[in-house]
Amino acid sequence: MSQKPSLFARLSRSRPVKPGAVYGVPGQGNTLWLSLLSIAALLFAWWLVTFMGWVKPLFVPAPMTVLQKFLSIWDTGFTGTPFLEHVGISTARVFGAFILACVIGIPLGLAMGMSPVMRGLLDPPIEFYRPIPPLAYLPLMIIWFGIGETSKVLLIFLSVFAPIVLGARSGVKSAAIEQIHAAYSFGASRWQVLRHVILPSALPEILTAMRIGIGFGWTTLVAAEMVAATKGVGYMVLSASQFLQTPVVIMGIFVIAFIAFAFDLFMRLMIQRLVPWKGRM
Repeated sequence: MSQKPSLFARLSRSRPVKPGAVYGVPGQGNTLWLSLLSIAALLFAWWLVTFMGWVKPLFVPAPMTVLQKFLSIWDTGFTGTPFLEHVGISTARVFGAFILACVIGIPLGLAMGMSPVMRGLLDPPIEFYRPIPPLAYLPLMIIWFGIGETSKVLLIFLSVFAPIVLGARSGVKSAAIEQIHAAYSFGASRWQVLRHVILPSALPEILTAMRIGIGFGWTTLVAAEMVAATKGVGYMVLSASQFLQTPVVIMGIFVIAFIAFAFDLFMRLMIQRLVPWKGRM
């Protein structure tokens, strides 16, 4: 008489489950369609509000008005400067500050995670300034560094620096103490343990912190370009708001959001390539 196979055996012979389909969670295809549907619904609501005249165009211009303003600025520029130059300058400021924050912040975060002395020295100043809004120390940036590019980039740098440092410090805790002890027992040096054990374990947290940090950088861009700027997307938004050019303001917001979202998609791809095990444990 044949015995009924065990539950483990039946599960082992079952078809593999696609990522994202566990416990009823929709897959990537369904998520994409839901996202497109959400965007379409928001655009339709925007069009309906303006078409019915429920809000004055001064406050909420129609989508076609914003699109026409975008095409006009694309062709003729804004305040005598080509549109792509505005975008390039703002992108250079944000990514320059972002790269600088990564170069300095990731090693400091790893050092804080591995050394109680470094954590005790660096944690208080970082935690002190981290919750302060960038506009609060904007006057100090102007007093200390003037109205040039240094103050703008430094203001964005400060908004990006703290999340990256704290993310790297938190990532060190992801390394299993058994792996560290095993590496030391095989004769590994402190640098080899950092490189081959701690850094791979901390990489998911570091990449996530980089995603969060670049978001803070883009939110600080408008504040940074308040400092006597004559070019940049943030300058476009501020200058247009002073003259009640609402279509230009909304267009600038969309441009910033598009660039930030494109980089976020790039970071998601990097996470999938560099740490494919993240979220699958």
